[in-house]
Amino acid sequence: MTRGAERRLLQAVVALLCLIPLSTASVGILRGAGWLAHDAVRADLDSHFRYLSGVFLGMALGFASCIPAIERQAAHFRLLGMMVVIGGLARAWSLIEVGPPSTGHLVGLCVELGAVPLVLLWQASLQRRWRE
Repeated sequence: MTRGAERRLLQAVVALLCLIPLSTASVGILRGAGWLAHDAVRADLDSHFRYLSGVFLGMALGFASCIPAIERQAAHFRLLGMMVVIGGLARAWSLIEVGPPSTGHLVGLCVELGAVPLVLLWQASLQRRWRE
């Protein structure tokens, strides 16, 4: 595969992965914690949930901003990826401490601790070869 073709494939994968946080963060902002809770949600929890949804949306937009020149966005891409992995580690801690969440959150955990690190490695590999 040529570097250009690999670059386009990585751009497409990142764009597809961005759809997950773009959609879930937007719903989280619009609907609040009540979106996931079956009981009434306290104002502090809802406020914190919407704040974190906004941060999540900002991260997704940050990843999306890397797509056009993904081969030159290593520092930006790695910082955002590190934030996702740290969030995944926090989610894994919750799984151990509290128990398994719903399927959607388990999928998120797989993306955060599986797909994102692989995409980070892929981007780093592409960047090294792009400079050659």
